[in-house]
Amino acid sequence: MDGQGFVQDLQGYFQQGWQIALDWLGSPAAWSQFGLLLAAYVAARVIAARGVPVVTRLLTPPEDRTGPIARLRRFVLLFVPLAMPLMAWAFTLTGEALVRAAFGTGVVIAFGKNLFLFLAARAAVRDIVSDGFLRFLGRFVLLPILLLNLVGLLDPVSDYLNNATIDLGNIRFSAMALVRGVISGALLFWMGRWSNGQSEDFIKARDELRPATRELAIKASQIAIFGAAFLLLMSIMGIDLTAVAVLGGALGVGIGLGLQQIAANFVSGVILLLEGQTTVGDFVVLDNGEEGTIVKMTARAAILETVDGRWIVVPNEDFITSRVVNLSDAGKAHRYEAAFSVSYDTDINRVPALIEKAVGDLDFVLDGDERAVECELKAFADSGVEFSVEYWVEGIEDVTGKYQSVVLFAIWNALKAASVEIPYPQRVVHHRGLPSGQGPAPEGLAVPPGGLAATPTDR
Repeated sequence: MDGQGFVQDLQGYFQQGWQIALDWLGSPAAWSQFGLLLAAYVAARVIAARGVPVVTRLLTPPEDRTGPIARLRRFVLLFVPLAMPLMAWAFTLTGEALVRAAFGTGVVIAFGKNLFLFLAARAAVRDIVSDGFLRFLGRFVLLPILLLNLVGLLDPVSDYLNNATIDLGNIRFSAMALVRGVISGALLFWMGRWSNGQSEDFIKARDELRPATRELAIKASQIAIFGAAFLLLMSIMGIDLTAVAVLGGALGVGIGLGLQQIAANFVSGVILLLEGQTTVGDFVVLDNGEEGTIVKMTARAAILETVDGRWIVVPNEDFITSRVVNLSDAGKAHRYEAAFSVSYDTDINRVPALIEKAVGDLDFVLDGDERAVECELKAFADSGVEFSVEYWVEGIEDVTGKYQSVVLFAIWNALKAASVEIPYPQRVVHHRGLPSGQGPAPEGLAVPPGGLAATPTDR
């Protein structure tokens, strides 16, 4: 459409509006409708001025109330600013039926009804809606639509957008379908994100479920919510779902050819969540020696946090195809061992009782018949007699040695208090003499007849 034609259309709409205004001024039916509009506005103002304070006082809960009834009452209070325009809209809706029954027309009161509806929507966007996205939609989508409806241009604009087509290769659709798809898609996926957050909070609050079951339920709800939003959007835009089936087949071929690893990790993640053997919060040791606590599990990988604060991304497939030690899933009590040695001059028969008492007195060491502290003789080594003490604790020993360090301190203090020597390697050199023909020995060095040699001797 050229500029001249657009100006002519505007002139035609202006002349039509001017003629309608002249007809209203000379019509008794129009004056009657003006009177009903004025009466509806005054009645709504009076009722809102007197009723809103009373309703506000009755609905306002005490500040210390946080139950569902209190939250519902606070939610209803948000809509108090809409009381006047909504009551005026309801009064004009009733008046329109009466006027049309009496005069056969209701153009004036219909205009007033649409005006009150526009004012209610404007008050809602300005005073009630707090979410930025919804406020954006209200300002730039809802209010313009209601304004076009108010001045009678909504149908012409809709017809124009329906007739305007957009061609993308073999795909052809109207501008109205594009606008409807953009608005509907934005709203649907916002609702999907909000619903996903609500369902995730609800599932996480279910303490009776295993962590793995909660994670699986959260991921299943995400797939269901956004899948339903996508299918509904396709239906709103008028796209044949058989095209989606073809796209799904192409995607399947792509997965089979180039996305095998991603698919394997995704399936492995589902298996891990179903089995529940490895989940968030578990302390695991991988086959390559890395260890840490699982802090997050995604569709592709698990995130491990080591004791020094590093994050390791481990593909889900590694938990299925390789050896993983899950220390958290084995139980709450774990057995650990601390090695030490004493000198050969020690009466080793008194060492076990001495060490078992020292370690058993520690607060974090468990006791009982099956979990008693045991000190065992391990070997007669070169430098001393080797022992080890086995003890049970509630929790997991990590690379920081939070338990073993305290146990070793207790062993050291107990041995020192009992005057038991902890050995360390020493060497004693015996000189057997020099080979013949190499001259006399250095001054001050006595060489035995057999020559010079070194033999290790423990001290």
